[in-house]
Amino acid sequence: MTKLSVNINKIATLRNARGGNMPDLLKAAKDIESFGGQGITIHPRPDERHIKYQDARDLKKIVTTELNIEGNPVSQFIDLVLEVKPAQVTLVPDAVDAITSNAGWDTVEHKNFLKDIISTFKNEGIRTSIFVDPTVKMVEGAAETGTDRIELYTESYAVAYGQNKHQEAVAPFTEAAIAAHALGLGINAGHDLSLDNTKYFKENVPNLLEVSIGHALICESLYLGLDNVVNMYLNRLK
Repeated sequence: MTKLSVNINKIATLRNARGGNMPDLLKAAKDIESFGGQGITIHPRPDERHIKYQDARDLKKIVTTELNIEGNPVSQFIDLVLEVKPAQVTLVPDAVDAITSNAGWDTVEHKNFLKDIISTFKNEGIRTSIFVDPTVKMVEGAAETGTDRIELYTESYAVAYGQNKHQEAVAPFTEAAIAAHALGLGINAGHDLSLDNTKYFKENVPNLLEVSIGHALICESLYLGLDNVVNMYLNRLK
């Protein structure tokens, strides 16, 4: 079964909108795990507009599944990851002012940069993943960095799937996943996956180990309830 890691950035955004501690981010993480979620993902950004760096420290103490910290490996982020030592770190090439992630790494151009950072994290026993676009060239470049996994950037899939181009949408991801598996890389995926499109993606992308889903899952939970939605995703990932 593909694991579901729930990105709780949007819960932090709601909390920060009013100050205080409502909703309680730590309670939400524990509840998600009790509902069946198999991991918690956070993506702190330098301006701390949703997840705060202290949240990462606090979550480390209470998450009993797997904590995945995503982000651009600037010095502040690297220091945080080395301090917290999550189960997994996912490297994402975000601009400082990015609203959300919008591209995978050019693993050829940035190979040496990524190789050095990945080595640092792996020496501390932290599993590494690189956010990549679904192209064989980028997958091959990722393999040369020494990373444990890749995370396939799925926005293009979600857009094309929404236009009823299902086979066209998933084809490059199938090809990329096959190449990654042949190179010994684990395969994660995330960005704009939803209750509508996750099942088809899972059925057509082989060896998929984990999906990270946040924005859609939290939006769907406003109507259907968090416990219910987590289990709806788990059913789609069987």
